[in-house]
Amino acid sequence: MNHFRGSGTLMLGVGWILIVAVVYWVFHGWHERETNPNRALTAGPTGEVVLARNRAGQFVAEGEVNGRHVTLLLDTGATHIALSTRLARELKLKLGPPLTVQTAAGATVGYPTRLESVRLAGIEMRDTAALVTDGLEPETVLLGMNFLKRLEMIQRGDELILKPLPQEPAR
Repeated sequence: MNHFRGSGTLMLGVGWILIVAVVYWVFHGWHERETNPNRALTAGPTGEVVLARNRAGQFVAEGEVNGRHVTLLLDTGATHIALSTRLARELKLKLGPPLTVQTAAGATVGYPTRLESVRLAGIEMRDTAALVTDGLEPETVLLGMNFLKRLEMIQRGDELILKPLPQEPAR
């Protein structure tokens, strides 16, 4: 009789573990979708990319810097693309001399660098200036105006449509 009692307790414990795991999985997935609703982006036939605003009112998307997967945060208040010191080390970026830069959090030190490529779905820009600074999430890259100014941006409600601007013919 004690053998069956132990089995029942074990099954109850396993049941509770499964319930907790499922609740965690569902909540984690919901949180990820609310934070970044643009995880699986594709470019339209004209190269346009449509982003949905996240719960915090920001436009966040998956992208790549020098071939490495990152989270991109569109920041029209940033002059340049900005990335963390940790990510710059991982990418083995060459840093320029220190500069004092103004951020939303106040003055800080930044280091100019160049990125081989920055990709947001089908939109890619090569040999782009960036700034390396502390205080950013290691996996998050701010897409500043030196990237965004090369795009047509149309906001409709909670969507942002990005289209590459036509290239001017060479003279």
